[in-house]
Amino acid sequence: MLNTKVAKAVRLGIVFGAASTAAFSATSFAAEEGAEKVERIEVTGSRILREGAISPSPVTVISGEDLINTGALNIGEVLNKLPALATTYSLANSGRFIGTAGVSLLDLRGMGSERTLVLVDGKRHVSSAPGTSSVDTNTIPSAWIEKVEIITGGASAVYGADAVTGVVNFILKKNISGLNVSATKGVAENSSYENEKFTFSYGKDFSEGRGNVAFSMEYNAQDSLNALDNPWTATSYASMPYDVVTGESRPEDQLDSEDYPDKIVVPNAGYYLISNAGTVWNPNTGDILGRFNPDSTLGPVNTGSFDDGQYCGGPDCDFINLRQYSEIQPKFERVNYNFKVNYDVTDELNAYFQAKYSKTEGENIGQPFFRFYSGANLISRDNAFLSADTAAMMDQEGLSIIGVNKMYNDIGRRLEENTRETTRFVTGIQGYITEDWSMDISLVHGKSEIERVNGANVIMANYANAIDAVFDDSGNIVCRSAEARADGCVAANIMGDGAISQAAIDYVTTTSTGTSEIEQTVFNATFSNSALFELPAGMVGFAGGVEYRDETSVTIEDPFAKTGATFFNALGETDGGYDVKEAFFELSVPLIEDVFLIDSLVFDTAVRYADYSTVGDATSWKLGLDWTITPELRARFTVSEAMRAPNIDELFSGQSQSFTNVDDSCKVSELDQLSESGRALRAANCAALGVPADFDSNYDSATLETLVGGNPDLQPEESKSITAGIVYQPEWLEGFSVTADYWEIDIDDTISGIGFQTIIDRCVDSPTGIDNQFCGLITRDPNTSEITLLKGFALNIARSLNSGVDFEFGYDFDAFGGSFGTSFIGTYLIEAKDYPFSAEPENYTDYQGVLGDESWQGNLSVDYTYDNLMVGFTTRFIDGVELYNPTQIESNPNPSNEMRYGSYFVTDASVAYNFDNGIGLKFGVDNIFDRKLPGSTTGTGAGSAIYDNIGRFGYLQATYKF
Repeated sequence: MLNTKVAKAVRLGIVFGAASTAAFSATSFAAEEGAEKVERIEVTGSRILREGAISPSPVTVISGEDLINTGALNIGEVLNKLPALATTYSLANSGRFIGTAGVSLLDLRGMGSERTLVLVDGKRHVSSAPGTSSVDTNTIPSAWIEKVEIITGGASAVYGADAVTGVVNFILKKNISGLNVSATKGVAENSSYENEKFTFSYGKDFSEGRGNVAFSMEYNAQDSLNALDNPWTATSYASMPYDVVTGESRPEDQLDSEDYPDKIVVPNAGYYLISNAGTVWNPNTGDILGRFNPDSTLGPVNTGSFDDGQYCGGPDCDFINLRQYSEIQPKFERVNYNFKVNYDVTDELNAYFQAKYSKTEGENIGQPFFRFYSGANLISRDNAFLSADTAAMMDQEGLSIIGVNKMYNDIGRRLEENTRETTRFVTGIQGYITEDWSMDISLVHGKSEIERVNGANVIMANYANAIDAVFDDSGNIVCRSAEARADGCVAANIMGDGAISQAAIDYVTTTSTGTSEIEQTVFNATFSNSALFELPAGMVGFAGGVEYRDETSVTIEDPFAKTGATFFNALGETDGGYDVKEAFFELSVPLIEDVFLIDSLVFDTAVRYADYSTVGDATSWKLGLDWTITPELRARFTVSEAMRAPNIDELFSGQSQSFTNVDDSCKVSELDQLSESGRALRAANCAALGVPADFDSNYDSATLETLVGGNPDLQPEESKSITAGIVYQPEWLEGFSVTADYWEIDIDDTISGIGFQTIIDRCVDSPTGIDNQFCGLITRDPNTSEITLLKGFALNIARSLNSGVDFEFGYDFDAFGGSFGTSFIGTYLIEAKDYPFSAEPENYTDYQGVLGDESWQGNLSVDYTYDNLMVGFTTRFIDGVELYNPTQIESNPNPSNEMRYGSYFVTDASVAYNFDNGIGLKFGVDNIFDRKLPGSTTGTGAGSAIYDNIGRFGYLQATYKF
């Protein structure tokens, strides 16, 4: 095979390695000739930071073995524990959005998964998220992963668009030999949660070693875990005013003190205004009149020892624990089949082919249908299901109708089932066409087919007809509307938990199905020469080529649901695509060698030109210096400009219904919080909008309807990245290395939707009046002045600026008859600034140190190997975080008694033994010290998912290899 030609293999590995730009350096090329350097690279390159240490660009490397030898269900869960990656999409929080349950997307530096480019063997992979280029790591065969390289900073010049914050490159083993089978079963101590994994891989050489063929199959699964089934997350909390909870007023001179917060987070408290049985309210006053019993009679609502008008706490508080509707782990199942073959068609050229089929099923069980102070959820005095005592109460109060606030648990929780099927084919030829010129020509085609099924979706017209129940002339309970009865209406009793019949449930609910299809075709031809010509300081390296890529994404929504006739969001459809033609080159030029304090100095550059069918021309570039000061000490610097073209969803998505929490800035209660001049300006604009001067309402305590969609006029985002680092590998301490790299990523013209609160505020605070673009996005009811609709769409309007320092330490040594391997990977975040408007450089919020943007994160690993015995410990550290950002604190310094979470440590441990007959056994415990969740979180938010919400988790793994 080609790998028998040592010199050419070294050059090929250099050309197509992760940091290929810098890999043309003279020091790398010299590895062919210097036996000492070759040995040093091999010794130190086997562990995570050793490969990062010898790379000319900041690279963190995780071995494939480290990825699969854990209790985590999939590789995304393992990677998300690295400091460089945010937990934007983990299993715990993937159900936050429609259609995302079970998906595992990577988000470098927490700047957006759409800005992280995920590759497999340096090649693009079809997305599993409609309208985007984001790759679901569940589609990648974990058993074949040799290593994962994480490259920091803009890498669009090397890899193309989307590599704004960096690249995660999954490098698969080229040749698979023998059988490798593993089975893993894990169980939690605190709950019934458990998961299981199974992998099978077999490969063999053929044609006297000229070819290799392999097949693999993987299966992973877990059941859902409800918040009430874990004692850490079972408690209901409510945030209530200080004086209500304590019974005391706050001192006037301490109103901004954290010792006297505005609100106190109270355990065993919650809403008493709504219930599963149905809480009755007076439509004239809003007062609570009682709560239905299971037999539809009316009982009292106890508000405990204290309440604030919506929450109550203390003994005898009849609150609803909404955490019964929170799944802290989703039901998830994955199966993955892979086939690959490669063959040396000549001594110089190797042809290859890969095929895969992946199917994942993720389930999200949300809240049921609910009605809360809805004028469309009223029961008339002649309702046939009305109990005698309720009717008597209505007569006593002089009411012809009553309102019902209810969580319709008896109808069923809204269930979303997401099925994703991905197929991908790769074919190509690589090798040498002359003594020095190599090539890799490939064709990639992938398709993802996604089905989203939403159950227990209430048909609003049917529901309205069903609850309006009366007696017919024969004394039967029927729907009042004759037209509805003709259409099959079944009367529904909503007064009491479980009072509604199955026939009525079937009448008022439907199952809605949406589908998506994503296709990607990529042709790439890369040519390289590591010794293009010689300069006094060494050989000049070159790589260049062309790429063509075609992307399409089509989403079709349920024909009935998209009309807005159901409780489910009326989602817009997407039908779009683009193609891009690209040309690129890279150069590595040795400048100086063997002078004082310069063992070698190599200049690297890369340029990539792209022509998009949507946004036109775009050029990315990269410059770098790799400075070996002494054989022990190196410095590395890069500056680059990257770009991200708007994705299909951002360009072409149709308008979709959504909901948001905002405050109406025209309310008197909001105006009272302003300065005299600010109030005068806003009041004048509110009056111009037709809002009465005395307007004040709590209607905005519920979510308001929004419409969001794409924008075909979007332009590419642009980012500038800087990295500067040092690498120290002392000869006096063999096996030790340390790296420190500063990184800065500044993204301008960021594609972002304007926050809906910002839209409201900018409309009414404009010094030029209400004739502005923001007021045009707001619709108010002309009779009530309440906001009924907010519109939003994506714009090139924002800016993001993040910077930090990555640290990696490692030390391998022999002791106690065996060998120790130690490593530490850490990140210090210097800034995480978000500018809502890039044209306003003074208007930003720095999220550094806030939940989701932790100041310090670190992973410490210690492994010990003695013959066939292996023992390992890993501790993950997360610095304490603020729960409110500086902008929020500036306006209100003490909103809550729960202002921050403290520092967090979680430790995993394992012991394994590999028998000589090929059988291996491993026992591990994740979160061995059972570190609990901080504060009142469930660990299911975008930021809080960084914390473990399962608890102590043991697993047993058995493997067999031959």
